[in-house]
Amino acid sequence: MRKKVFCIECRKETDYALQKKSVAKTVKGIEYLFNITVAICNECGEEMSIPGLIDRNIKEVDEQYRAYEGIVSIDDVKKLMDVYQIGKDPLSLALGFGQVTIARYLLGQVPSKEYSNVIKSALSSPKFMIKKLSENKEKISATAYKKAMNSALQLENLFSVSDKMLRVISRIFNQLEEVTPLMLQKLLYLIQGESYSVNGKPMFAEDCQAWVHGPVYPEVYEMFRDFKYNPIDDARFAIFEGADDKLSECDRQIIDLVLDVFGEYGGKVLEKITHQQTPWKLARKGYADDIRSNEIITKESIKNYYIEKNAEYDFSSEKGIKKYLSDIL
Repeated sequence: MRKKVFCIECRKETDYALQKKSVAKTVKGIEYLFNITVAICNECGEEMSIPGLIDRNIKEVDEQYRAYEGIVSIDDVKKLMDVYQIGKDPLSLALGFGQVTIARYLLGQVPSKEYSNVIKSALSSPKFMIKKLSENKEKISATAYKKAMNSALQLENLFSVSDKMLRVISRIFNQLEEVTPLMLQKLLYLIQGESYSVNGKPMFAEDCQAWVHGPVYPEVYEMFRDFKYNPIDDARFAIFEGADDKLSECDRQIIDLVLDVFGEYGGKVLEKITHQQTPWKLARKGYADDIRSNEIITKESIKNYYIEKNAEYDFSSEKGIKKYLSDIL
C-alpha cells in the first residue's frame, strides 16, 4: 500500500494520487510546455510534496526539452560508448571534444546542438565514427583507438544492406517488443509484398531467396545469425534507433499495417504463411522440402501474387488481410 504523506492544507497525513500537469517554463529565452507529474491530495484536491517528486520532475523536463530541441539523451551517450566499446574520456577526444565533455553529459549537462549532432552521427553511422577516430587518433591511447576502430569496422561490415532496408528494420524494432531473426525475415518479405499490393512497387531493393524455412534476405541473415531463434538484443543495434524517421508516411503506414496483423504471430507461424504463397513455391520448384536452395524469389513473382490477392481480398485494410489469412491457414 502507498504510504500516506502530510498534506499542509488538511494538516494531517492523507492518501494521494499522481497526475500529469502541463507547466510553462522558459529556457534560454524560449517558452516550452512540459508535462510533469504532481501529487494530488485525495481529500482536499490540492498539490502535495512527496519524496522523490522534484527529482522526477527534473528528469521529465530534461527529457522533454531534449526531445523538443532534438538533442541526444544520456542513454544515447551510454549507447555510443557501448556500441564502440570506448570509455568516456577517449570518446570525448575521438569526437573532437574536450576530454571531460562526455563525462559532463553523463552527469546531466545538456549538449549544444552542434555537439549533439556529432554524437547522433557517430551513433547512426560507423563510417562517420571511423572518420572521427582517424582524425583524432593521436589524441587517444593506442589501446582505446584499436578497440574502438575494430568495433567500428566490424559494425560497418555488419550493416551491408541498403539504407531503406535499415529504416524498415528500425521501424519493426520500434513497433514490436520482441523480434527473432526468423520473425524479422518473414515480416520483411510480407512488407515487400504489401508494398506491391498498395503501391505497385517494392519497399526496398534487396532480393530474397527461397530457403527451406521460407523467404530469407541473406544480408539480413548474416547480420542477425548469432541470435538463432532468440530475440534480437545487442548494443550494436542501437544504430537502428531513429532510422525509421526518414521513412515516408506512406511507407510507415504499410509497415505498421503488416505489423498490426502479422506482428502477433511467432516466426514458425509466419514461416507457414509464406510457405502457402506462390512466390516461394515457384522458387522452390524441383527441391525437396529439406534441401537447401539459394534460388531468388523474383520481385516480379512477389508483385504478381500480391496484386492478384489484393484484388481478391483488399490488402489495404486489416480486415482484408485477416480474411486472406483465415483462408490460407
